[in-house]
Amino acid sequence: MSQIFAYIDHHGGQAADSALELLTAAKKIDSSAQVTAVVCGSGSELDQVCTQMAKHYAQVWKVDKADLSYPNAELLRGYLANVLPAEGILLAAHGTLSMDLLPGLSVKLDSAYVADVVDFEGLEGSTLKTIRQEFGGQAHAHVHCDVGQGAVITVRPGVFPPDESASASGEVVDKSAEAGEVQAKRKYLEVVAAEMGDVDITKEDILVSIGRGIGDEENIDEAKELAEVMGGVVSCSRPVVDAKWMEKSRQVGTSGQTVKPKVYLAMGISGSFQHMGGVKGNPFIVAVNNNPKAPIFQVADVGVVADMLEFMPELKEKVEELK
Repeated sequence: MSQIFAYIDHHGGQAADSALELLTAAKKIDSSAQVTAVVCGSGSELDQVCTQMAKHYAQVWKVDKADLSYPNAELLRGYLANVLPAEGILLAAHGTLSMDLLPGLSVKLDSAYVADVVDFEGLEGSTLKTIRQEFGGQAHAHVHCDVGQGAVITVRPGVFPPDESASASGEVVDKSAEAGEVQAKRKYLEVVAAEMGDVDITKEDILVSIGRGIGDEENIDEAKELAEVMGGVVSCSRPVVDAKWMEKSRQVGTSGQTVKPKVYLAMGISGSFQHMGGVKGNPFIVAVNNNPKAPIFQVADVGVVADMLEFMPELKEKVEELK
C-alpha cells in the first residue's frame, strides 16, 4: 500500500477546489491507499481548513507556523522536508506556488519529481506511470518514474473530478513541532490587489471568453453582442490582452483572473493549462475551435469544431429565437 499525501492550497479559511481533485488523483494511483492531507498555515483559518479536510481525508497533518500567514515557498520547503517521509508520494495542484515550492522539495527529499500530470496509468511495483501534455497539449508524454524512494508530483487542476463524498472522519494530527524552525531570506510584505476594470468577471455566471481565434480587434463586437444576448460578459485569454485589444481585468488564467461561472464559452481558445487554471467551480464548458486536436476539447462538456466567427452569429440568432 502506497503512502500518499496531498498538499492542500487554501485561502481565507477555504480549501481550494483542487483539494478534493487530489483525493481522486491519489485513488487513481492506488485505490487502497490511505491518503493524508497536509495543510500548512497559521491560526484559525488553518483550523477551519483542517476541519473541512477531515471530512474527506483519512488523516490531516497540520503545520501551524506564524510565518506562514502567507504561503512562502522557501519556508514551506524546509517545514515539509522535516515532516514528510522520504518514501511517500506527495501530490499538489500545479500552479505558481507549487512550481516554486516542489522542485526544491524533491531535491531535499531525494525523490522523483514529475510536473503537470494530467492522468495516471497505474502503479506497478515501484514504477508509477504518468501522462503529461507537451507542445500546448498537442502531444501526450508517458512518463514512468521510480517511486521507491518517494515522489513529488504536481497535478493539473480540473483534470480529475473532485471526490465530494464526505465519508471520512479523519484525525487532525498537529505536526508543527516536528516541522521545526526554518529561516528564509525572503519574507511576505503585503498583497497588492489588481485594479478592477469596468466589469468584474469573477462575479459573472456566464462568460463568453475569446482567444486568438477572434482574429482581429473589430471582431470583438460580435462576441460582446453574443454575451449580451446570453446575459453574460466577454472575457479573454492572454493573447487578446497582449495584443492590447482588451484590458488585463478581462483575462482568465493563472496570470489573470480566477473565475467561477456557471457557463463558460471558450471561443477560439486552445485551452492551455495556464488559461484553464483560472477556470474553477466546475462550470458547463462549451468549446468552439477550428482545430479538432485543441486541448480545450478534453475538458469541454460540449465541443464544436468550427470557425468561431461563423459560429457566434449563428448561436446568437438561436438564443434570440429561444428567448
